[in-house]
Amino acid sequence: MIPALIPAPRVLAVHDGVFELTADTALSGPECHATRFLAALLRRAAGHAPPSAREGALALTLDGPADLGEEGYRLDVTAEAVRLRARTEEGLFRGVQTLRQLLPAEIESPAPLPGPWRVPCVSITDTPRFRWRGVMLDVARHFFDVAAVKRFIDRAVPYKFNILHLHLTDDQGWRLEIPSHPRLTEHGATSQVGEGDGGHFTRADFTEIVAYAAAHHMTVVPEIDLPGHTQAAMASYPHLAPEGVTPELYRGIDVGFSQLAIHNPATYDFLDAVFTELAALTPGPYLHVGGDEALQTTAEDYAAFMTRTLPLAVRHDRTVVAWQEAAAAPDLPEGTHLQYWRPTHEPVPEPLAAAASRGLPLIMSPANRAYLDMKYDDDTALGLRWAGTVGVRQSYEWDPESLVPGARVVGVEAPLWTETLTTPDDLDHMLYPRLPGLAEVAWSPAPKDWPSYVTRLRAHTARWDAAGITSYHRSPELED
Repeated sequence: MIPALIPAPRVLAVHDGVFELTADTALSGPECHATRFLAALLRRAAGHAPPSAREGALALTLDGPADLGEEGYRLDVTAEAVRLRARTEEGLFRGVQTLRQLLPAEIESPAPLPGPWRVPCVSITDTPRFRWRGVMLDVARHFFDVAAVKRFIDRAVPYKFNILHLHLTDDQGWRLEIPSHPRLTEHGATSQVGEGDGGHFTRADFTEIVAYAAAHHMTVVPEIDLPGHTQAAMASYPHLAPEGVTPELYRGIDVGFSQLAIHNPATYDFLDAVFTELAALTPGPYLHVGGDEALQTTAEDYAAFMTRTLPLAVRHDRTVVAWQEAAAAPDLPEGTHLQYWRPTHEPVPEPLAAAASRGLPLIMSPANRAYLDMKYDDDTALGLRWAGTVGVRQSYEWDPESLVPGARVVGVEAPLWTETLTTPDDLDHMLYPRLPGLAEVAWSPAPKDWPSYVTRLRAHTARWDAAGITSYHRSPELED
């Protein structure tokens, strides 16, 4: 029987027999997140920590061959032992997630269970297709606190995502404390879509999120959306607004009506202060500057804004990430990552095609495939449908490298916008069951095989049940 692994590994061979974990099964491995994660996983489900040993029957080692790269691993399970090899700690961590899926679904239980804990005998060699495998959480339309963001990370970890993109600012709220500009959170964070008081992350909160993500080998990519989507910032500091008049806080879901004062030098002093704070709080190499839906900004002003703003990010030794509209900006810094987000039935904009032809890396997030806030079908209570409804199969059956001819695609990202989402259970409902398929699009070799995939995905519902994830969407596409 083929194990129900998601994402599918590059090479999988199944052998006769099983390895059985018992209370005496010893764990050996380097002092790293992967070893600690596996020990904690077994302790939580089985009720006891595996004893440690110099050479355990459950062995993690950093002696993998060079061709495994930074995130690849080799997993060999026999009746006598489990050996997981990688070149890096990150590779070991990805392999631990595969071992986790080879164990019974009950391994996800938050309370101890009696087992048995059997692992089928397999040989796996695995490396990712793309280096950028992201999930995005919008905390601006509705605010989600530290505990909710950690839970969001936990949902992504089993499926080998390595990027957490946080959409921190928008018209509806500014969510990160900036000490030099306290009114951003004293005032600009007090609203959100509809009712409620909004909220924000303190510097300590954000540091806690970054550390938790790092412990799960995820890089945080913070986004300050510019020059549109800026009502909360301008409501806090009116000199950032074109007319210098304080706008009202905004609680709706319309887009494209706001823009910063592009010709005011103080705007760039403000952005430099914000980027300085982000660079201090976020050790990862990326800074997302938004750039989308600046509908009130002329092409000339947009170019002028980007010409002055992007060097501020580069000055802090950050690689710029921006939504696809930024392709129209002149002289994009070397290595700028552009994020494709419009539905695939629309023609590729000429500036994006031109940027791709110059070799700029693209992150693929087409709304009618990868946007997790789109309704599953016409009966879905939550979500939007401006890009159409997006079922489980539609989010799975697409090829990121076919969308922009000649593009250098570096990855896939699944954004979750929160105009209609207010609770962590709402997030779970939109994440599952689509998120695993997007993980496979990002990790596994093409082409994709829906009959094989849906069989494996059905098995994962037992894992969500065991973990206490009760609000996932019961898609008819998963029925036998």
